[in-house]
Amino acid sequence: MADLVFFSSGSGNTRRFIEKLGLPASRIPVRSGNPLPHIARPFVLVCPTYADGQGRGAVPRQVIRLLNDPARRRLLRGVIASGNRNFGATFALAGDVIARKCNVPVLYRFELAGFDTDIARVRAGLDKFRGTECLMPS
Repeated sequence: MADLVFFSSGSGNTRRFIEKLGLPASRIPVRSGNPLPHIARPFVLVCPTYADGQGRGAVPRQVIRLLNDPARRRLLRGVIASGNRNFGATFALAGDVIARKCNVPVLYRFELAGFDTDIARVRAGLDKFRGTECLMPS
């Protein structure tokens, strides 16, 4: 199965989602000066959205920094995005931006820290994805 790599700001919503999933995951540090996680295997990125009203700034800078490394970017197999439905069209926009730029699928979108149904769907989806990831382009 692809590993999970996630970014979570001080609000901790994405961190709480990952904790509820109960799967091993590496965290991208909040502070940009801290070292990025070592990634040596295919991974799924879990990323919150921080867009302004126009959609600018949707992908956190630390995530951009991680994906700017070609070796890490090659290992990305999909993205799970979060956001706040109150922001309408920019809900989970980071997933769309990353998917388009990295040519990977958006596997799921959830709100804030997710709900029990989101946890069940993501677990099931990751299990299913495990069986198809060998078909994904590298």
